Amino acid sequence: MITDAQIERWLREDIGHHDVTNQVPGETTGRLVAKESGVVAGLEAASAVFDYLGVGVLETLEDGTPVGPGDEALRVEGPAREILRGERVAVNLAGHASGIATRTRNVVDEARAESDDVRIAATRKTTPGLRGVEKRAVVAGGGDTHRLDLSHMVMVKDNHIAEMGLEGAIDHFRARTSFATKLDVEVETVADAPRAAEAGADIVLLDNVSPEETREAVDRLERYGGVLAEASGGITLETVADYAATGVDVISMGSLTHSAPSLDLSFRTGE
Repeated sequence: MITDAQIERWLREDIGHHDVTNQVPGETTGRLVAKESGVVAGLEAASAVFDYLGVGVLETLEDGTPVGPGDEALRVEGPAREILRGERVAVNLAGHASGIATRTRNVVDEARAESDDVRIAATRKTTPGLRGVEKRAVVAGGGDTHRLDLSHMVMVKDNHIAEMGLEGAIDHFRARTSFATKLDVEVETVADAPRAAEAGADIVLLDNVSPEETREAVDRLERYGGVLAEASGGITLETVADYAATGVDVISMGSLTHSAPSLDLSFRTGE
């Protein structure tokens, strides 16, 4: 949910205290146009910016729609001054989100070539203040949001294990969470995967483990019915198919959000 307070912060950052540049009289129209092929996202946020400024949104594509050069993603109509004030924020949001959706779709397609069941998930490596926009962009690209925040699932990570030990950390958090809260336990060796499952992990995350070792760990986890296997750490577009072929249930990649280049979009008025 995008709030007026968010939009106000976005606009104030760009407009500042004395905007002379956009003091343009009259009414006009505007179009958000793709300059390269990709998957659009962030159009809800872009539309909300224009709505906030009193600009009418006439047409918009659905997030997740493939586009090519010249395709129109959004069309608006209203006061020229307000359209011009909103255009850069809208383009930045949509371009950033569309880049994430495009990268996610490419990764999903690579993984699906090896497995129809594996999920491609994002992480919490998001831009402060933009997590909602970025997570929705991952979904638009065919990915999974993973945790939206710390309350959604407990992740037992290396620092927890260093302090309490593997079994001790799992016992510690299991005793402090609801029956409905899942425990995702990070391990760094094949041998620790069944240990985590035995101790009560719902998901075993294989961190920075090779595809060959990941496959071995997945095989060892088969005896623990219902325990999911997740691979993460340094996985790229070029290697994701290798991990998908191991039989893991989830592949999580921070690069979906923190390294996706923006999709090149342009905003044109008066056409």
